Amino acid sequence: MRYLAVLIIGLVINFSLIAQELPEYSRIYDEARDPFADATAAIKLAQATQRNVLIEVGGNWCAWCKKMDAFLVKNPEIYNLLHDNYVLLKVNVSDGNRNKAFMRGLPSVQGYPHMFISTAEGKMILSKDTAELQDKQGYSPVIWREFLTKWQPKTSIQNKSINTED
Repeated sequence: MRYLAVLIIGLVINFSLIAQELPEYSRIYDEARDPFADATAAIKLAQATQRNVLIEVGGNWCAWCKKMDAFLVKNPEIYNLLHDNYVLLKVNVSDGNRNKAFMRGLPSVQGYPHMFISTAEGKMILSKDTAELQDKQGYSPVIWREFLTKWQPKTSIQNKSINTED
């Protein structure tokens, strides 16, 4: 039991250190942030690091957004696959700020959280209902891995290593 507690504390500290390295727009929903400025910064970072941009629309009020964050903490392989291949941009949609102008530029959303993927050049390539990333137990590591792998950029580190073995 003591070993388990130490392991959990270590994982939380490790995740906290990793999260501190992420831009603020990748870590939190904040109704005071400018999603246009954040999107510009995310695209610039995606270009510099050869990643796609994963736009996650939701808010601090959203129970499934919290469940998704908890799922990523509990699944470091998926967390790393996400951040190795995508620049995460969290866009707040709440009663305090619906970010209507920004959301008008995206396909309509039926529920939250909702994800969009764009290339580093800003070309939208996917609109994804996150319910599709679940199985009977909740968010599925297998479905997430397939999703992130399928939509990662062609120039990703993982693809380069796979392509060199051909």
